[in-house]
Amino acid sequence: MKRINEYRKLLDVGPQATLKELKTVYRNLMKECHPDNFHDNEEMRIKEEARSKEIIEAYHFLVSIAPETLQEVEEDYKVTLASCGIVDFTYEKQVLTVHFMDASVYEYFGVPRNIYVKMVNSDSYARFVRRHIAGSYVYRSTQKRTPTAQG
Repeated sequence: MKRINEYRKLLDVGPQATLKELKTVYRNLMKECHPDNFHDNEEMRIKEEARSKEIIEAYHFLVSIAPETLQEVEEDYKVTLASCGIVDFTYEKQVLTVHFMDASVYEYFGVPRNIYVKMVNSDSYARFVRRHIAGSYVYRSTQKRTPTAQG
């Protein structure tokens, strides 16, 4: 959640920002701090280059958790949750990353350590994610499954 809040603060947007709002804010910020605007001031160019990279990262991240984006992937997400087991998962700084058998990877943000410990000790990781993680935490897809050839 810390990363989400930092990115929202950087772009000065709220939790309900739409894709259109994110895009407008992003474009305006990039016009303002684009390194090419500072070709005669090397120090400012380097500073603004770093800032523009942060803005780009924040924009792409916030787009990935925007309600419209999640709505687009919702059907695949539901299929993955309902029919796939978990291959692997990691936990770091309240971010749970889950790798499913269909090659989908999802990150869940703000997952408390005690919930992670309960997942580790559960009989079925996939069932635990369906019951206690999905729908309770902000998530995003970090790797989409690739369609398999039918033949």
